[in-house]
Amino acid sequence: MRFHHRTHAGQLLAERLAHYAGQPNLLVLALPRGGVPVAAEIARSLHAPLDVWVVRKLGSPEQPELAIGAIAPGGIQLLASSLIEELGIPQAEIEQIAIRERAELDRRLTAYRGNRPPVEVRGKTVLLVDDGLATGASMRAAVASIRPLGPARIVVAIPVADPRVCDRLAQEADEVVCLYTPPHLDAVGQWYEDFSQTTDWEVRDILNPDR
Repeated sequence: MRFHHRTHAGQLLAERLAHYAGQPNLLVLALPRGGVPVAAEIARSLHAPLDVWVVRKLGSPEQPELAIGAIAPGGIQLLASSLIEELGIPQAEIEQIAIRERAELDRRLTAYRGNRPPVEVRGKTVLLVDDGLATGASMRAAVASIRPLGPARIVVAIPVADPRVCDRLAQEADEVVCLYTPPHLDAVGQWYEDFSQTTDWEVRDILNPDR
C-alpha cells in the first residue's frame, strides 16, 4: 500500500493509536519536518497537544541521504560506527558535519518554537512521530534524548519503516507502532504518492494555526 500523502498516513496511524485517546498526560511530538503533518492528524484525532522534537541526521559526505548518525537536544550524538568505518569517513569530517547540523538544529528550534519554553515531557506518555524510517538514526537519537527527562512512556509511531529498524527501536522505546514494515525499504518516499518536502512555513502554520 502507498499513502496518498503525509496527512493520509497520519489518519491511518491515528486509527492504530485510538486506544490512547483521552488518556491524561498524552503528548504528541513530531520529528520535523516531514513528521509534523503526520503527527498533526494523530494529535487532532486523539485530542492531544502537539509539539516538535528537533533532531538532525548526520549524512554521509558522498551520500547526504545516507545516515551515518544523528544528533538531538541534550548533547546526544549517535554514530553508526560500522558504517562509518566501512565508508572510511575520517573523524575530523564527522565532527565538521556535526557542527553544521547542530547549527541547523538550533536554527530550527528557533524557527519552530520561537520564545516558547522547552516542551515538558516528565510524567507524560510521549508519542514520537515521523513520516517513515529507513535507518532509524534520527528516531533513536530522539528516544535517547527524551528518556533522561523522565517521560512515563515513549511510543514510537511511524507509517512505514524497515523491519530491522523497528526491532532495534523496540529495545529502546516502550512501544513501537508501525503500519507497514516492507522487507526491502529502499526509500521512505516510495511509499507515498505525494512526498513533496514539508517547508518551515508549513511546520509553523501547523504548530501555530492562530498566529
